[in-house]
Amino acid sequence: MEMLNEGPIRTRVEGAVLEVTLDRPKANAIDLVTSRIMGQVFRAFRDDAGLRVAILRAEGEKFFCPGWDLKAAAGGDAVDGDYGVGGFGGLQELPNLNKPVIAAVNGICCGGGLELALSCDLILCAEHATFALPEIRSGTVADAASIKLPKRIPYHVAMDLLLTGRWFDAEEALRWGIVKEICTAEALLGKAWDLARLLESGPPLVYAAIKEVVREAEDMRFQDALNRVTKRQMPTVDRLYSSEDQLEGARAFAEKRDPVWKGR
Repeated sequence: MEMLNEGPIRTRVEGAVLEVTLDRPKANAIDLVTSRIMGQVFRAFRDDAGLRVAILRAEGEKFFCPGWDLKAAAGGDAVDGDYGVGGFGGLQELPNLNKPVIAAVNGICCGGGLELALSCDLILCAEHATFALPEIRSGTVADAASIKLPKRIPYHVAMDLLLTGRWFDAEEALRWGIVKEICTAEALLGKAWDLARLLESGPPLVYAAIKEVVREAEDMRFQDALNRVTKRQMPTVDRLYSSEDQLEGARAFAEKRDPVWKGR
């Protein structure tokens, strides 16, 4: 994929890992143009067979992302405008993204910024990171968070955060399982890369199947979802069950060696 070295989004690739950096001073807020660029970046990541894992981070230590750029909105950006192929922030509505994405939250993460982090599969955060869903104060609804949070953390906790818009710290985010790990600010990016390299070494076809099964099963009865898996009615599962990688996994186990995944 084409690398970006300037503008609100920068990218770099190391091995099969893509690092995406949101860099839009002063606060890394996202306007329509930035959102569309992010959608293009994550679509290219999705479609590039040579990439297996992405890290989403932000420049600086004060802000990860406060979400929607209200100054841009005041200047004419419509809140229901064209966010691009992946919806807000390029991830929220990107179809068939079957590769793991890690968020490295390095500061203030609120509103649409928290919704963006929730669109990732794993979230690491710095000790000083703070979180909130303050949309109530601007007369709007945290739409994606209202859908996702009550399914991921206890209902009454989610409603507390949504209805009050209160701030909560990294320790509380860890307690409710929103973040995987708290790191020092200095160690955050390195920890994210360690995790990315661990996933990079894993079986990409299995990861793809996990992501599709989790996504499709969210609104299905257990038995219906299981039947779709066992009958190979999900494309990623069907591909996995016919793959060299599945045979390699079985052989490696039998031969007591580490598997070599080829993604085919």
